[in-house]
Amino acid sequence: MTETKTDTQQQQMLRGTAWMTASNIISRLLGALYIIPWYAWMGKQGDQANALFGQGYNIYALFLLISTAGIPVAIAKQVSKYNTLGKMETSFFLLKRILYYMIGLGLIFGVFMYFASPWMSYLSGGDEDLVRVMRSLSWAVVIFPSMSVLRGFFQGFNNMKPYALSQIAEQIIRVIWMLLATFFIMKIGTGDYVTAVVQSTFAAFIGMLASYGVLFFYLWKEGKLKSLFGKQAVHPDINPTAIVIETFKEAIPFIITGSAVQLFQLIDQWTFIRTMERFTSYSNSQLQVLYAYLSSNPSKITMILIAVAISIAGVGIPLLTENMVKKDLGGAAKLIINNLQLLLLFIVPAIAGSVILAKPLYTVFYGAPDSQALLLFVASLIQVIFLALYSVLAPMLQAIFETRKAINYFAIGVLIKAILQLPLIIFLGALGPVISTAIGLGVPIALMYNRLHTVTHFSRKIVFRKALLICIITMLMVIPVAVFYWLFQFVLSPTSRMGSVIYLVIGGGLGVLVYGVLALVTHMADQLLGARAGRLRAKLHIK
Repeated sequence: MTETKTDTQQQQMLRGTAWMTASNIISRLLGALYIIPWYAWMGKQGDQANALFGQGYNIYALFLLISTAGIPVAIAKQVSKYNTLGKMETSFFLLKRILYYMIGLGLIFGVFMYFASPWMSYLSGGDEDLVRVMRSLSWAVVIFPSMSVLRGFFQGFNNMKPYALSQIAEQIIRVIWMLLATFFIMKIGTGDYVTAVVQSTFAAFIGMLASYGVLFFYLWKEGKLKSLFGKQAVHPDINPTAIVIETFKEAIPFIITGSAVQLFQLIDQWTFIRTMERFTSYSNSQLQVLYAYLSSNPSKITMILIAVAISIAGVGIPLLTENMVKKDLGGAAKLIINNLQLLLLFIVPAIAGSVILAKPLYTVFYGAPDSQALLLFVASLIQVIFLALYSVLAPMLQAIFETRKAINYFAIGVLIKAILQLPLIIFLGALGPVISTAIGLGVPIALMYNRLHTVTHFSRKIVFRKALLICIITMLMVIPVAVFYWLFQFVLSPTSRMGSVIYLVIGGGLGVLVYGVLALVTHMADQLLGARAGRLRAKLHIK
């Protein structure tokens, strides 16, 4: 009987993982690929439009992070608990009460964002155009917290299909609205790029309505709507308010440390244009273009690298807490080494290959770059290593119950970033924010790494040796890719989108092939592929 139950749980886990993996891949592909036609339709205002879009989304992302405050995960845990105890009606009671709180929370943050938009626009060096963009996004902030709670409810039932399909529907409808609105405005209508950007950001609200539709459809299909919204019995043993307060207390540290990327981007947004206006002769429109080169344009690509790296390296983080609870420091040390190895195994060659092929990569998305755009793009790609390391080390530190240290190190990083920001902008221009971010993250990375070692005593020699080996095989990969790139320029220039696609397909394929073979030869791939690495070596006759 136990085996059957275990098999069922394993099947549920596999189905859930498959649905969420498919959802994440589809969502990220759509989030990256829409920019190609969207940017092209914006014409000469493409960089300004993307800067406007990025400035609005930086603030919007922070509002989403704060407004949910970890409540969806808490709902999933509570629903799973009461279902296991055979108290399904308690799960519905709890969800209904929490929904009221989250609707109120969404209204508070949405209204605040709407009315604070002029102030946030001024800090960003924007004007009424940016105010319009932020206000269009505030509608999505209103409904996101309650929608995310419904997703958490399905997660609590180990039913990830509605969760995943709601994410896919949200992205598909959002992108369709963005592209249709932009096409009609820019190609058929007035050609006002600001209105097109406003409709593109308002698409976030339309996408969430589609997500709501999918979630309510599955509530109806599974017969849960009546249980949720019908008359319910009072449960004196359940205190939703206490659960919300407790969840906020647990979630706040994760929100603080998890908001580093958004906060650093906001510091750039709120200081770069205003500082450059004061110390240079650039016009505001020129600075908007520079900001696009610095932040909005690279982030569409760099955030994909970071997200994939974190998803690969973060698999073992829940197990880290389990080992610490069991006081298994040896197991915790191994997990830390494995997580860091997995992160470096992906991120180092990905950054190196992207830097070599930076020009065709940029061209595919935004057209042929000038020298300044290319320089800032390469700098942003290199900066990814700092963003990725911080994004993995911070949750690992919290997983071993060192939350206060994680927050202190985060605060030190923000302080360093804030102190260096203005002098570096004044002396280095658009490169200043990139360097201040690297230093601002580099210090907490070093502190977190050292604290993890102090607590778990993992072997720094092993980490160094594995990192060195990854760097060596990455360099061996870079050589043929760089030679290909140099020689192929005599055949085809990477200044057109189609030509750049050919560069990426051949050069990227060559890099993946060389790195893959070297990773198999050195057995580094075993960490990522497991037993499949051995089968691949046998097929390729590699010892």
